Amino acid sequence: MATISTHVLDLESGDPAPNLAVTLERMEDGAWRRVHAANTDPDGRVADLLGESTLRTGVYRLVFNTAAYGHRFYPEVTVAFRVEDAARHHHIPLLLSPFGYSTYRGS
Repeated sequence: MATISTHVLDLESGDPAPNLAVTLERMEDGAWRRVHAANTDPDGRVADLLGESTLRTGVYRLVFNTAAYGHRFYPEVTVAFRVEDAARHHHIPLLLSPFGYSTYRGS
């Protein structure tokens, strides 16, 4: 079964970002609908953000609660992405630094 996962790395400390709250939302009828929420594990990962939901084509976004993690400049990081192949795994990593962040399509 296809999943959506993430991995958050804290570039300031050089370590994974544990216990960072991440919410997966899906665009439906012009509004964002919450699919599932989880916290990163001690290695900064969430292996499956779909929970009990099934991956479908469409537009999704991950909302990272970086303020609760202790990030002062960016209180939240939102990464929107499109799922065109619902049979394929989607990995969306986040590299977090004090005054910037980066993401990419992982494998």
